[in-house]
Amino acid sequence: MDIIPPNVLLEAYSTGIFPMAEHRYDDSFNWYTARRRGIIPLQDFKVNSNTRRLIRNNRYAISIDQHFKEVMLACADRPQTWISDRIINSYQQLHEMGHAHSVEVHSRENGELVGGLYGVSLQAAFFGESMFNEERETSKIALYYCHKALVEGGFQLWDTQFYTEHLAQFGCKEIPADHYQFLLEKAMESEAQFNGKT
Repeated sequence: MDIIPPNVLLEAYSTGIFPMAEHRYDDSFNWYTARRRGIIPLQDFKVNSNTRRLIRNNRYAISIDQHFKEVMLACADRPQTWISDRIINSYQQLHEMGHAHSVEVHSRENGELVGGLYGVSLQAAFFGESMFNEERETSKIALYYCHKALVEGGFQLWDTQFYTEHLAQFGCKEIPADHYQFLLEKAMESEAQFNGKT
């Protein structure tokens, strides 16, 4: 199966464009952008008290970039998804190049992967792609540690592509495309590092 070449993917992200398939087993894909873009301003990120309590209690083990493909497969395991095998294989290549990252939440009882997220990093921008949870709050825990890595790594822009009411609880805001392009261009002028510390 052909992949989307990494240089093509990175060039697209640098201009605010991203690929999506029609369904899980679609070999084709289309390029998308958004007239109004969802972002989470790093200074505005928040999680609820239940999530913070779980984090304080150290109920789950966290890893970063250790199970990237497994996270993508878990994100794709739903009735409707834009994450196809071609998308998975393409982002796996980005991951191997250091441009795609995952945050993984594991059960301390059996070590199983019970939540996580993945996204693309380019310069000082992080493009959140998808997240999943097998237990309550675990995707929120992944978001917490993703935010921690972005702040510590010097990122400027956390792109969620689209605004949703679900993401709003974490501080997500919708901004016009021209404002987004300004923030994106600024982020492309700086360096950041998804450092992987938890």
